[in-house]
Amino acid sequence: MDLTTRYMGLELKHPLVASASPLSESLDGIRRLEDGGAAAVVLFSLFEEQIQREQSLLADTMHQGTESFAEALGYFPVVEFDEFAATPHEYLNLVRRSAESTDIPIIASLNCVTSQGWVDYARQIEEAGAKGIEINIFAIETNLETTGEQVEQRYLDSLRLVKDAVNIPVAMKLSAFFSAFGHMARRLDEAGADALVLFNRFYRPDVDIDSLTVQPTLTLSHPSEIRLPLQWIALLHGKINASLGATRGVQTSVEVIKYLLAGADAVMTTSALLRQGPDYLSQMLSGLESWMDEHGFESITALRGLLSHSRIRDPHPLERANYIRVLESYR
Repeated sequence: MDLTTRYMGLELKHPLVASASPLSESLDGIRRLEDGGAAAVVLFSLFEEQIQREQSLLADTMHQGTESFAEALGYFPVVEFDEFAATPHEYLNLVRRSAESTDIPIIASLNCVTSQGWVDYARQIEEAGAKGIEINIFAIETNLETTGEQVEQRYLDSLRLVKDAVNIPVAMKLSAFFSAFGHMARRLDEAGADALVLFNRFYRPDVDIDSLTVQPTLTLSHPSEIRLPLQWIALLHGKINASLGATRGVQTSVEVIKYLLAGADAVMTTSALLRQGPDYLSQMLSGLESWMDEHGFESITALRGLLSHSRIRDPHPLERANYIRVLESYR
């Protein structure tokens, strides 16, 4: 049985990838993910705030450029360095050590707000031995004058800057919050994205009605969350050149199979591994193999995209007709 897949230009021994999480914050954790069966590991994110603050501290120490950073840093929330898992220097060191100590691709993650200030670190990440970079853009637009076009341009500018700076493949981890997501996916594909990862799972605050404060929250994902990325992967499969990475809601081999049938090239999980441990990857992989054997599939290629929009006999379940049918059927 051939489980190999090609994702963002990388040859993987199977489609299961450990996505960014606290499990990849140390070399020991990365080795455990490899031993557990991960075909590749996406490291926890290096945040643009860390890079900007490190540059500011360096500029202050060297007595040059300090004033230019004062205004720029006002864009970011006040976050102390000790709240991050690692400094930029430590992050690069982890990339280097993990690339040298494992036999699977190490994909670095850059979590950014603007389209500037992090290209040098992309180059250093490549030099440290990462096989790819995942760009994760997340910012709440509190300025009501910012247009959707400006937001989209920020994504495109960030992608082009990093693509121009490195020779390793670059993936864009996206949200679904675009007015025309399909069009945006095509623009990113045309701009050179080697993969699109659908979809980012943002952490929304809650309100404590007793203390009258806004509270950060973290809830691990549930299998029902696969439906939005599942739909868009099915809609995009075969229509763009970029690889499609599936993330959100992957708890068992069932979700892995569904994503592959929709057209995913790689399937990523975090919550399941936080709940069950890295060894759970082998159980998910075993479930995939058993299902493939039972249904007569000899390779991942044979089943990938079988239920995508471009190949399914009746595409209506992926379109508006199904929306109407579902609502009208509920009594």
